[in-house]
Amino acid sequence: MKRVYVNEKWCLGCHLCEYYCAFAGTNEKDMARALKDIKIRPRIKIEEKDGVSFAVSCRHCKEPLCVKGCITGALTISKGVITINQEKCVSCFTCILSCPYGAISPTEDGAVDKCELCVQTTDGVPACVSGCPNCAIVFEERG
Repeated sequence: MKRVYVNEKWCLGCHLCEYYCAFAGTNEKDMARALKDIKIRPRIKIEEKDGVSFAVSCRHCKEPLCVKGCITGALTISKGVITINQEKCVSCFTCILSCPYGAISPTEDGAVDKCELCVQTTDGVPACVSGCPNCAIVFEERG
């Protein structure tokens, strides 16, 4: 299964992937209009440690602890992609505690959010990948 991978050596720490991710969650055609005057809530986040920038996002684990720990069944896995049914989420945050990568975040309305590989896009490539100016983020299958 294809997953998002980051080459830390190429990451500039520009945060554009976060903006493309936030934009992908809107139904707008213009990024500036869609994100103007709002606090963005990307599903991928850039962290920096010891001068190295890297992206944190869901790894869509083969045996996801977040799905196993979800008490309501709000987190499910289908064709290797872990998705959230926010209507079922009761904000227990067990999934946040279970994720070894810190890839699940609470939302302002109480549910949780995480990368779903932009499954709603038509071309099948996550927005963070197509928007990375330095090709530090890739969407590929690895052994």
